[in-house]
Amino acid sequence: MTRNLILGMALLGSLCLATAEADELSLLDAMSTARDQAREVTTARARAEAGAARLKQAKGYRMPQVRFQEIWMTTNSPAEVFALQLNQGVFSFDDFVMSDPNNPDWFENATSRFELMLPIYMGGGLSGRIDQARLAAEADEIKTTWAADSAALAAAEAYIRLAQVRENLILLERSLETVEAHVNLARAYVDQGMLVRSELLMAEVEWARIQDLFQQARGQAKVAEANLSFRLGSDPSTAWELSKLPEPEPIDNSIEPWLTSAETRADLEAARRLLSAAELEVKVQRSAMMPKVGLQAKYDFYDQNLFGTGAHSGSVAAVASIDIFSGNRHRAAKAAAEADLEAGRQQLELFEDGIRLGVKDAFETAISSKQRYDTALTAQQAALEAERITEERFKKGVVKMLDLLDASTARQEAETRQLVAAAEAYLATLELAVRSGRQPESVLPNHPTPTSPRTES
Repeated sequence: MTRNLILGMALLGSLCLATAEADELSLLDAMSTARDQAREVTTARARAEAGAARLKQAKGYRMPQVRFQEIWMTTNSPAEVFALQLNQGVFSFDDFVMSDPNNPDWFENATSRFELMLPIYMGGGLSGRIDQARLAAEADEIKTTWAADSAALAAAEAYIRLAQVRENLILLERSLETVEAHVNLARAYVDQGMLVRSELLMAEVEWARIQDLFQQARGQAKVAEANLSFRLGSDPSTAWELSKLPEPEPIDNSIEPWLTSAETRADLEAARRLLSAAELEVKVQRSAMMPKVGLQAKYDFYDQNLFGTGAHSGSVAAVASIDIFSGNRHRAAKAAAEADLEAGRQQLELFEDGIRLGVKDAFETAISSKQRYDTALTAQQAALEAERITEERFKKGVVKMLDLLDASTARQEAETRQLVAAAEAYLATLELAVRSGRQPESVLPNHPTPTSPRTES
């Protein structure tokens, strides 16, 4: 048994050595890194860049559109041959009267055309599309804030879980040492005939149980460390040296400030922008039934060779149009936009109600988590004292080994509950902050100089 204990201590020692060579990281550092490097954040930024580009694209339709075309053709159509000869400046009246105009020879023509199109009035559809693109770009930009807060929260959870399981390793190591001492004491009593062997066997079973928990916690620590690297967008094999978390602090007992800040939550603001864009869709679809006015100008160079400049001419035209009948397509599109708008309003109201409900749930969870932590801390202190008293009484022969093992188990379970309660209290407060539209960092206490739980072991 002693050899196995030494092996377990060696494993923990190697864990400490790995941490000593690891990168130092505080909780705030982890959250800041996630805001910069987490994949959901970089994805949101890319979408924001795409939204800004689409806004620029929409604005471009207001600008003059200039196009160049090179057109080559050959034809024996009488009207086209006649017109192309005039355009090229090669028309001859003598040749015209001496030939059969109704059966001309094949004629080749190359046209180099510069064309300018300028929308003057589009019934409000163009300005509507630009405003929609602006609102969508704003929504995408706002979503980057929400993605950053969510990434910081996920990184904080991974950090706290890793700190929790590492601290649990330390506690389990101490439990192994304590139970090992109990086993050695029981063995000495058995050798002296002061204790039956069955009680020694129970102590050895308890040692094996703690050793099993220790090995399980080591595996959990590896997974938790990989999860932290994943949340930070770092190499999965990175080892982290964590700062020691201070005690969880109480939160404001009034829910109203949390509900008030939730009214401007980033994802809610983004949803409001998108609803405004849906309102503009009705305007855009209505514009399809309005008259359109534009300006068109073109200048052509004609020649028998491509890109030739044998002759040239130009024209400017103002064009106005309106759809008289389109099979009710425009009216149906407008009705669909109005129905989508109403659905969007209902969905936004449902979203707002859900946010308020989520804040209330997170608030109650944070309050109860802090209370459970206080209770667990008291229970841990009581369990430590109970174990100390029971051990003294066992040495005096007042209680049995089973009583001492029960006290040790109760102490170990109380320490585990205290660790879990501390982590849950931290996470509940962070969750409340994010659901209320605040940065999760805003509810964290000040951090001391980073020190590793493993190093402390």
